[in-house]
This record gives sequence, C-alpha cells and structure tokens, in this order.
Amino acid sequence: MDRAKPFSIPKRSVWEAYKRVKSNRGAAGVDEQSIEQFEENLKGNLYKLWNRLSSGSYFPPPVKRVDIAKRDGGMRPLGIPTVADRIAQAVVKAYLEPELESHFHPDSYGYRPGKSALEAVGVARKRCWRRAWVLDLDIRAYFDTIPHDLLLKAVRKHTDCAWVLLYIERWLKAPVQLEDGTLVPREKGTPQGSVISPLLANLFLHYAFDRWMAEHHPYITFERFADDILCHCSSEAQAQWLKRTLERRFAECGLELHPQKTKIVYCKDDDRRGHYPNEKFEYLGYEFRARRSKNRWGKYFVNFSPAVSRSASKRMRQVIRDWQLGCRVDKKIDDLARMFNPVIRGWLTYYGRYYPSALYPTLRYLDGRLARWAQAKYKRLRRHRRRSEQRIRAIAHRDPGLFAHWRMLHRTAAGQ
Repeated sequence: MDRAKPFSIPKRSVWEAYKRVKSNRGAAGVDEQSIEQFEENLKGNLYKLWNRLSSGSYFPPPVKRVDIAKRDGGMRPLGIPTVADRIAQAVVKAYLEPELESHFHPDSYGYRPGKSALEAVGVARKRCWRRAWVLDLDIRAYFDTIPHDLLLKAVRKHTDCAWVLLYIERWLKAPVQLEDGTLVPREKGTPQGSVISPLLANLFLHYAFDRWMAEHHPYITFERFADDILCHCSSEAQAQWLKRTLERRFAECGLELHPQKTKIVYCKDDDRRGHYPNEKFEYLGYEFRARRSKNRWGKYFVNFSPAVSRSASKRMRQVIRDWQLGCRVDKKIDDLARMFNPVIRGWLTYYGRYYPSALYPTLRYLDGRLARWAQAKYKRLRRHRRRSEQRIRAIAHRDPGLFAHWRMLHRTAAGQ
C-alpha cells in the first residue's frame, strides 16, 4: 500500500515526529486541539496525517496569531500551528536538517544540534578581548520579512525531494488567523513559533550573511544566534564601513537593519581607556561591559565581560513574584523547593556561567520572598520581617542543598 503513494514517507518518521512534538508540548492552534485531545485518537490521527502527506493532499491549516510582549515594550507576533501541522513540520525538519547541518557555518549557534546560546556568549567574550569594537546588528522584523522566493531558492540548493519542497512552499503560503477569526494571507516571512521556521530562517541567513561574510570578509569574525549577530572589528572606522556594507547586502536580500537598535560598541577595559557613546551591549540575556575582575594571583583589573543583563534579572524577579509565595501557606518549605528548583537550576546554569556574582541580587530577592512566605505561614513571625529573614538563613545554613541557589548564595554556610 505504501508503494502506491506518490511520496514515500515512512510511517516511522511520523511517529518519531509526534514524539518530538509531544516532548516540546506547546499551545493549541486554530482548531483548539491540545496534544492530549490529539492523543485520544492517536493511531487514527497519525495515520490520517501520514496518508495525506504521502499522497500529496496535505494542506496546512491557518496559523494562529498570538502576540507576546517584547523587552522593548513592543509586541512580537507568534504563529501557533495545530498539533497535526507541528508533527508534519517535524517530519520535514527531520529529513532536511542533517543535510543543512553539514553546510552551516561554525559561528552560527541558534537552534542547531550541539550548539547553544552559552557557547555563543563564551566565544563573543573571548573575541571582545581581542578586538576593541563590536557591530551589534539588529534585523528589523526578521522572521516576518524573509522573501519567499529567495528562501525557496536556498532550499532547492540542498534538496530536490518533491514532497519536502511542496510542503515548505505550502507552509510559507499558509494564512495567519487573527484573534477575531480574520484570515491574513502571507506573501513573505515564516512565522515564529512553528517547528520548521528556525531551520528555514537559519538557512536564509546562511546565504544572506554567514557565507557572504566568509567569502567577502573572512578576516572579520562574528557570532550569529538566529538573527542576533555580533561582528568584531579592529577599529571604529572598520565597524562603520561594515555597517554600511551590510545595510546594502541585507537590502539586496529583502531585509533591513534596524536603524536605532543596530549600534557600534567600544569594548572598554584596562588597556582601552577611550570614551565613546556606546560602551556596552546586550546579547542573549547577557550584558557585555567593563567590569572589575580578579586574576589568579588576586590582583584586580578591569576587563570587558558578560554578566546577566538587567532585563533578564527583571524578568526573573517577575517570575518569582508570579509564584505568589506569600499565598502558599499550605506548603512546606520542602514542597516549595521541589516546585521551583527546576526553574532556579535553569537560571543558575545559564546566567551563572559568566560573572555569577551579578546573579546575587536576584537570588537575595528570592530569599526575601521566601521570608515573606515564612511571615505568612507562621503566626509568631507575622510582624517580624527581620526574624523571618534570619529563619530562612538558618535553614540555608543547616540544609544548603534544599534550594538550588543556596550553595552559591550562602557559600560560608555550605562550608565552601
């Protein structure tokens, strides 16, 4: 029966794609069907999807538009596909990704197997020590402005698989459904939030930027995480020239650099003591700027280093407030630790890699919220904030492993 289909797509591929989508969870699309509801008839739904994909009769439903707040106060539009559509996209991604991975640039770090944002931050840190100037690039509405014709041309350079090309083209043309039910056709862009979009976005910038830089300006190093790009320059003049050059290059590719957010930054340290308008930048949740550091011999010096950014700290504090610890008086402190340690460990793993002491104010803020929980829970502490804080510190000294951050914040208590 499989041989009678126009396209040979193994059923196993659909099953593996479903497992990946399930592990990533995600919201419901325009059909309002959750992953749990999809699983109520899992065998039938997966067979129907495989049958349509293999016969060429699969047409993606509209993408549900959801707006989320951006750090700068604006709104970022996300496109949420249905569960079945996410599985279909995962099938195509699994087929195409291994081929593309062998061609991608080593300094492309976003949404790639074996690559990470922390790796990009670490490489940028070392290169800022070597070169005094950074061109911090911001592409205006990148995911929403990718030209479809150029993107499909890039895909065809790597595969002639008919069903992969067919479905990628259909996904690019699938309309967006607004909150009021209005359908908006798409003539460019690939929606953030879909399974296939990060791979396609990486492929487009591979040709628009990575490969072009390697061919025309191989002496200029860069880090790219999706559309977040840093270029390291030897002088301010070189950075200004590169900015003008890239404005022309991106315009040729249908893209535009954001005139306010794209900036040239001076990497100030003990050996670079000039004064310039921009002496810091934010990259992947870290703020790079001149910081006081101590070398292995105990001598203090100033170097240009990353640490958790103010905006990231602000977001973490908001998450802590959203936990509403003061309302959880029915919980024991052990329960709170089990509930929130996975999130705290994630913060420590990511933001604690470089200049971890910058995390201390946020971790102390968390302990302060725990003290408020103690005030609300224990009548004898209700009007004694300082006594509540002392109680939390005493528990941290006695059991420093209870909360994930206590060993870092209370080193003396932990015997370190």
